[in-house]
Amino acid sequence: MNSLKRSFVLFAFVLFASAVQAAPLAPDALIRSVSEEVLDVIRQDKDIRSGNTQKTLNLVETKILPHFNFVRMTRLALGREGRAATPEQLTTLTSEFRSLLVRTYSKALTEYRDQQIVFHPFNMKPDDTDVRVRTEIRQSGGKPIPMDYYLEKTPSGWKVYDVEVAGASLVISYRSSFAQEIQQGGIDGLIRSLQARNRSSEAAAR
Repeated sequence: MNSLKRSFVLFAFVLFASAVQAAPLAPDALIRSVSEEVLDVIRQDKDIRSGNTQKTLNLVETKILPHFNFVRMTRLALGREGRAATPEQLTTLTSEFRSLLVRTYSKALTEYRDQQIVFHPFNMKPDDTDVRVRTEIRQSGGKPIPMDYYLEKTPSGWKVYDVEVAGASLVISYRSSFAQEIQQGGIDGLIRSLQARNRSSEAAAR
């Protein structure tokens, strides 16, 4: 895993792993309010820190995924190459991309080691529906890592659709590999590739 993806997966899910709130929170408040709770869980849960795959997957599935818009994330990752996808193919791609990210994130979640999250000032207009929340990850012995979260307002609250680490988009970082797969085998070829990767990851976790 390259440094961009590694940095993203370590913190993106951490910041959004929470139970559904009774009332929608502003995007910065959402990130800030859930981060302390989730980081406390990770610090105290020895099973997660020691790499318990099933427990970590359960955490991701039940507490994290509701805060992400995987349809938009998939479309961003596909870029122009995805315009040829049928609705059925897009549904399958979204499911497989989701599974790929879940397993990648679950593994990275066990690697948290007491880094500090610093929140930058946040400004939003009342009618904004697409915003960026800026944070910084500080770690002992290393340079601070800028991390920006992009969220959109939906009927069910704010959802994350991309994260930038040091100015580079995680979702778009998949675009070149996806484009190559599509050029070689079409949309169905990309689906088969993702399915194979997910089966391999699932088998390795057993």
